[in-house]
Amino acid sequence: MSSSFADTVLSSVSARNPAEPEFLQAVREVIESIEPVIAKRPEIVKMKIVERLVEPERQLMFRVPWINDAGDVQINRGFRVQFNSALGPYKGGLRLHPSVNLGIIKFLGFEQIFKNALTTTPIGGGKGGSDFDPKGKSDREIMCFCQSFMTELYRHIGPDTDVPAGDIGVGGREIGFLFGQYKKITNTFTGVLTGKGLNYGGSLARKEATGYGLVYFTTRMLQERGTGWEGKTVVVSGSGNVAIYAIEKAQELGARVVALSDSNGYIYDPEGIKLNTVKRIKEVERGRIKEYAAEHASARYTEGCGDIWGIPCDIALPCATQNELEQKDAELLRNHKCIAVAEGANMPSTPEAVKVFHDAGIAFGPAKAANAGGVATSALEMAQNSMRLSWPFEEVDQRLHQIMDNIYTQCFSAAESYGLKGNLVAGANIAGFLRVADAMLAQGV
Repeated sequence: MSSSFADTVLSSVSARNPAEPEFLQAVREVIESIEPVIAKRPEIVKMKIVERLVEPERQLMFRVPWINDAGDVQINRGFRVQFNSALGPYKGGLRLHPSVNLGIIKFLGFEQIFKNALTTTPIGGGKGGSDFDPKGKSDREIMCFCQSFMTELYRHIGPDTDVPAGDIGVGGREIGFLFGQYKKITNTFTGVLTGKGLNYGGSLARKEATGYGLVYFTTRMLQERGTGWEGKTVVVSGSGNVAIYAIEKAQELGARVVALSDSNGYIYDPEGIKLNTVKRIKEVERGRIKEYAAEHASARYTEGCGDIWGIPCDIALPCATQNELEQKDAELLRNHKCIAVAEGANMPSTPEAVKVFHDAGIAFGPAKAANAGGVATSALEMAQNSMRLSWPFEEVDQRLHQIMDNIYTQCFSAAESYGLKGNLVAGANIAGFLRVADAMLAQGV
């Protein structure tokens, strides 16, 4: 029954959402994972929970006009997909990148539903962004775009409705401009955005949270195999917050991180990545990762990112973007005796790559579980804003560590209870789905 059910739902979703491959990929993974649940829970089928879940509650698309430094009018397209609010206000980042379109935002928002559910904090799933490219823009141009974007978005969000955060292309600078515009328009100072500066409602450890959380989750994967980080060689893709702070925590736990990348290429430093150099180049100078090789003779820079997974490693942490790690990359990792892969980016491994990991017995941590530390700490920021309090770094980090441990336990237990022991992809999808489905059943149609 469940297989026929899955086929019917997938056929309908494909027909209703043509030309959205990332969204369809995410939906397929979840629906195939929850087939054992569907077989045991007829009320889920009767109440059409899955059919309702794959359809956003609301999707917004709007024009974003702004003026560049040359005085020319520019026009971008803005998006916000409010996917599911069964567990709380919509929560999910804003992505600024030329690749952004409705299908990308829907894929990210759909994944966010289950990721947020796994944190067990009261937040629903959503996502937003624009095809605006912040790369190479001046601070004034960034501010002008953000103010125009928020001039439309403000009417659709609020601390108890929808609380956006950062994502690719949206860091502290952008959040500040967005928050300032929201405050001007609404005449309110509320926790409507997370990832804010520490002096106006932000949370300590938020910047580090996704990277730290990724390492905490991977630690549990390694412990399940009777090992840890000490002495392990690690390759990381990306060089944003997630990658930088995953490297920081991994090095703190005794690992040797030898490679990382940006959209132009990657560096390989067999002596180990010097993180202070990376932080200065990426966080202060907003430069490119190739500049690292000019400062360290031990490092080699390679144009293009495709070969980074050919570097032998014990642990791989893809932290760049979706579908960056393909079957051929997974086979290289397998051949080099990699023991664990955990996703810091959203869906960075293709389905074919994930199959290689599972078939080879490589521990695999899916994004919706492994990178949930960022949104978990955003929920903690929301709690602090509501109480008008600011917790110490150590308290936030301790709560983050507990949440990531709990996420791993949920995934492992859910997989085991449905006869899929060790399959954390299925476990994450089942555990997240059950929490949302039960809330939707309780709230009616």
